[in-house]
Amino acid sequence: DSTVLVTGESGTGKEVISRELHRRSRRAAKPLVTVNCAAMPDALLESELFGHAKGAFTDARQQRAGLFQKAHGGTLFLDEIGEMPLPLQAKLLRVLQERVIRPVGSDEEIAVDVRVIAATSHDLKQLVADGKFRSDLYYRLNVLPIVLPPLRARLADLDALCEHLLEQIATRTGMPQRELAPSARALLASYSWPGNVRELRNALEQAGMLTDSLSLTSEDFASIIPVEAVASTNPAPDLSDASQLAVQEPAEIPVRPLPEAVSDLEKQLINAALASTGGNKASAARMLGISRATLYQKLAEYKMSE
Repeated sequence: DSTVLVTGESGTGKEVISRELHRRSRRAAKPLVTVNCAAMPDALLESELFGHAKGAFTDARQQRAGLFQKAHGGTLFLDEIGEMPLPLQAKLLRVLQERVIRPVGSDEEIAVDVRVIAATSHDLKQLVADGKFRSDLYYRLNVLPIVLPPLRARLADLDALCEHLLEQIATRTGMPQRELAPSARALLASYSWPGNVRELRNALEQAGMLTDSLSLTSEDFASIIPVEAVASTNPAPDLSDASQLAVQEPAEIPVRPLPEAVSDLEKQLINAALASTGGNKASAARMLGISRATLYQKLAEYKMSE
């Protein structure tokens, strides 16, 4: 029942976390109500949260329950809490302390039983220092802090995320479920994803809409992911085109035993896959199109560091 503060960049999945926290709580059978504090004018946000009495303002022709009342027994998710105006912050603080609300234009106090989850992409400590966010409200919200890392900091999760998102996209759109070719996996792992998981989902859906193939390659993302953005992050080689790792001009290729050349190329591919997955061997094996056991055999065969 503790109040939760979820922080992280836009697109990291703060609302997804809020839904999961609610689903796993003893309040799961009750409502989960969401409000975006940045999407409403100040006066409207107060009325939305706390409700209003009949005649409280123009067009208030009847009494209206607020979101706190609608979330009674359940969870209220306050997205972008850092955008909430200071006067309303004081009223929210009182609700968290006293567990009662007062509708706009009413003298009546109504008890509410609501667990609050707040989220923001802003640095609330900095907003407190700048006088734009109440310190007492910050400490009241920050009982259980959850920090969501950006996607670029957890690229080892990329394969699992892509598989999950591709399945979701196929279910929602009715398109055939796509899979990622090794070249696409390498490309996606080389990009910094400033829009995080939201940007990844959009890229996967767009790529799927632009091809009839069930296997998405790096070419399917060529118009979606900026080339300069990938180049600036020192991308891994295109693992679907082994010739790109060899010397470009055939005349310059030294003649040597084929098994030796194949071994060297395999080492380069394995190193590239491990580098692009941050050393995650399961993800590297999927990128290479081999089993994890085979990857370990190759590492041992070539005496490569595990």
